[in-house]
Amino acid sequence: MSDATKLAAAAGSADPGVGLRAVLALRRLLETLETLQVGNARRAGWSWQEIADALEVSRQAVHKKHAGRWPGPDRREK
Repeated sequence: MSDATKLAAAAGSADPGVGLRAVLALRRLLETLETLQVGNARRAGWSWQEIADALEVSRQAVHKKHAGRWPGPDRREK
């Protein structure tokens, strides 16, 4: 069983201590994965709007959260 699978199972625990720790770990994992995939998308030439659409958030939200993570000029959309 993978660590992510174990965390998902633990998140459903009847013990709130176990469940909440698992939720925190999953949240951190998801943030890491989102950052990785946004970086992949930007390097592949995706616009902030395309990324926002894929994540079902506003362009402004995704730009605010991720724009400063990579060096180089920001390619602003009109």
